[in-house]
Amino acid sequence: MEPTKNSAIRPELLQSLIDYAEHGITIAEREGNDTILLYVNHAFEQMTGYSAEECLYQDCRFLQNADRDQAELQKIRAAIEAEQSVRVILRNYRKDGSLFWNDLSISPFFDKEDGVMYYIGVQKDVTELVALQTELADVKARLLALGG
Repeated sequence: MEPTKNSAIRPELLQSLIDYAEHGITIAEREGNDTILLYVNHAFEQMTGYSAEECLYQDCRFLQNADRDQAELQKIRAAIEAEQSVRVILRNYRKDGSLFWNDLSISPFFDKEDGVMYYIGVQKDVTELVALQTELADVKARLLALGG
């Protein structure tokens, strides 16, 4: 029997690879206006401080706390409505309340067999990068103010 594209990696190996990926990986499903988390990997748990048990079956918005007026959130909603991929950088908050910047990519996947749309999210903590960009912008502004 010839291997197919889908059977090249054993399901349990694929699960382990995703569980231990460097970046956060989530799988969510639309439920009304909510996008409910069905899976989070270990990197997501480490990045956010939330265990899988604490965040599964919740809407993904809990990571924004009360910080829900970010323009990037509108981009996400529009992409989900249009069933398109999107990439944004969001202010998110860990379980301890500390801010981190999340480089979030969301890709839709339609399961023809079950007739369900899933959303695969990949999260990367880019807090240090955003801090460096902010510092660079401040230095440039000071140089311009000095006539440089």
